[in-house]
Amino acid sequence: MDPSQPISFVTAQAHDVEALWASCLDIARVRRQASRGGTPSNDSVAPPIPWTDEDGFALDGTWTPPAQELFALLKPILDASRRSVPWAIGQLGQSLDGCIATRDGDSHYVNGAGVLTHLHRLRALCDAVIVGAGTAAIDDPQLTTRLVPGEHPVRVILDTDLRLGRGLKVFSDGQAPTLLACDERRMPEAVERFGATQVLGVPGLLADDGNPRLAALVAALGRRGLDMLFVEGGGVTVSRFIAQGCLDRLHLSIAPVLIGEGRRGLQVPQSGAMRDCLRLRSRVFRFDEDVLWDLDLRSPEPRS
Repeated sequence: MDPSQPISFVTAQAHDVEALWASCLDIARVRRQASRGGTPSNDSVAPPIPWTDEDGFALDGTWTPPAQELFALLKPILDASRRSVPWAIGQLGQSLDGCIATRDGDSHYVNGAGVLTHLHRLRALCDAVIVGAGTAAIDDPQLTTRLVPGEHPVRVILDTDLRLGRGLKVFSDGQAPTLLACDERRMPEAVERFGATQVLGVPGLLADDGNPRLAALVAALGRRGLDMLFVEGGGVTVSRFIAQGCLDRLHLSIAPVLIGEGRRGLQVPQSGAMRDCLRLRSRVFRFDEDVLWDLDLRSPEPRS
């Protein structure tokens, strides 16, 4: 080495959140292409996230701390897209006292901007986003990925009583496919109101007590190639998915706000003693002032 020559140090630039998200979208794109019977293309310019059979997806190379944290939060979803179908994740944003909205239904917004962006990312990673009729009627949501890059999911509105009208955005804005899910026995009535392309008649959806059999809905969506499901709300629908064992993971975002006499969020069957309560494996992530609990519903903590 010539000591008179300057030494050049080359430092690899760390990949940021934008690059991490582009790689996550590549994983979702490849999965969708495969589920639709196509040949997955490999034309991405995003940094690759390699897959190992032992540990699932893992980061390779140099990434910024925010990108590493986002990957840690999304890794269970990315891994599930390769390991098992169908698979469902739920999300609820609640106040400190367990409400998702005021008594009059105002929920804009319980959580802050960071959680809202995360909500749109979950939509982009899944094939379908599911909400109940009550949430659709009160919030009139668009259920698109407008805050982040990514493909819009199929919008599924669970309306067993056919209480909704065509005036809602999801049925009229044309931004993404929409399916009104009802019992197969009420399909003719639903088709007359919404058209055949926007109705999913589910065999055996309604039980004798009038409650929906959510496993039947999951199976019906799977037959359409919609395997990665995002149950976005509201509290009744997410709670029913949990009670019926149809949810694999839950993202529960807690905001530092007190609502009081509001609409309740997560509700599960009561337990008589603490030793009988389901204690979940969990991780905690921060979104500004909000705290997000990542809850694994398939691997409860062992009881002592």
